[in-house]
Amino acid sequence: MNKKLLKALQKRLKGRLTELRSQLEAGDMAEDAIEGVTAEIEEISAELTETEQALADLEEEPGNEDPENRSADDPDEEEEEEEEEDKEKTDPEKRSGISQSAQTAVNAIGKALSTRNAKSTKKREAEIRSAFANFVVGNISESEARSLGIEAGNGSVTVPQVISKEVITYAQEANLLRKYGTYVPTDADIKYPVLVKKAAANVNKKERTAEITETDIEFDSIDLDPAEFDALATITKKLLKRTGVNIEQIVIDELKKAYVRKEINYMFNGDDVGNENSGALAKKAVAYYESTAVSLDTDGWSQRLYAQLVKMKGQPVTEVLKKSMWMVNRAALTVLEGMTDTTGRPLLYEAPNGAGYKLLGHPLDFTDAVDGEDSTKPVFYFGDFSAFYIQEIKGGMELQKLIEKFSGTNKIGFQIYNLIDGQLIYSPFEPAVYRYEVGATKPGS
Repeated sequence: MNKKLLKALQKRLKGRLTELRSQLEAGDMAEDAIEGVTAEIEEISAELTETEQALADLEEEPGNEDPENRSADDPDEEEEEEEEEDKEKTDPEKRSGISQSAQTAVNAIGKALSTRNAKSTKKREAEIRSAFANFVVGNISESEARSLGIEAGNGSVTVPQVISKEVITYAQEANLLRKYGTYVPTDADIKYPVLVKKAAANVNKKERTAEITETDIEFDSIDLDPAEFDALATITKKLLKRTGVNIEQIVIDELKKAYVRKEINYMFNGDDVGNENSGALAKKAVAYYESTAVSLDTDGWSQRLYAQLVKMKGQPVTEVLKKSMWMVNRAALTVLEGMTDTTGRPLLYEAPNGAGYKLLGHPLDFTDAVDGEDSTKPVFYFGDFSAFYIQEIKGGMELQKLIEKFSGTNKIGFQIYNLIDGQLIYSPFEPAVYRYEVGATKPGS
């Protein structure tokens, strides 16, 4: 919507609020109608706030500071605002002759009409980031933080949405399971049904004389139950007290790194003592073992490894194969870059238009998170990673400041807390992801 239309909408909304205020102050409105009017005031106030916010955002865009962008048909904005402000000053807060409910409605209208100089989204987000960072490092008090829109109390602070979004965005960039998995923000537990017993179909070429035989089908369910999830970051007091240092960015960067390291290990390996994840990728992916031993130290390893990758690609059922991709560690990527197929062409190639790598006709991405116990051993995952479900409680991210715990080393600790779960979910009849580590042998062989 352009500025002219937004100004017209703003004028119409303010006009309606002014009209309602005049009726209320004159006592022209029945008591039983005030409840409905109050609901209308709330609705108009919310729309007016959104309109003024949109105007502020529009005016911050390059070129929109030009006074010519203002509509010539509109009255002078400053004069309108001054007239409205004068009316608020001359009218007493408490009018005689009207009921308490009418007075409450009048006050609500006055508050809605006095919203001048709305801040742009960028300015508001910058203020929130600054207030959050200054509170957690102790530069402002809890009451000051609350006055700036930060939810704080009992030693912890809810991470503002603008910052939690940044943390999650960073997690999506660093954690490939967030990038390719299925993300489900929710407020409740979710059950995912998986097929554990297939139905058997019937066939009959002759005229049917008996009823169709019943067939059994059975499902089980896997629950995603977000667990308490935390990570710790520390920053030296010396760094925080230096002038010219961007406190907000330091705090947020450290939080992002600490949180994402913990989240990646939980989703890929799930081996934290007391916080094991049975649905982690390494635990739930089906192991693929070599049919012919491959040693990267012997001649001809390239063709033997190539044969194993072709066989691994053939493991998923057709429906899974159509949506499958590769996820490898850097050791595997290094090996692939030197491999060729049976005709001598490079096995790994870059897709056109910057679409990334492709291997055997399927997309490939790499991350250190898929390393095994020995990071020098190539590890390959292949399958449909959208079967990895990540459930996160909306608004569940909090931060606790730890001062005394690290006072001996002149540091301030920040413990970030979140509610999250991530599991690879599939039916035993259709495994979603396979895992192959070069040189790994089947247990008992």
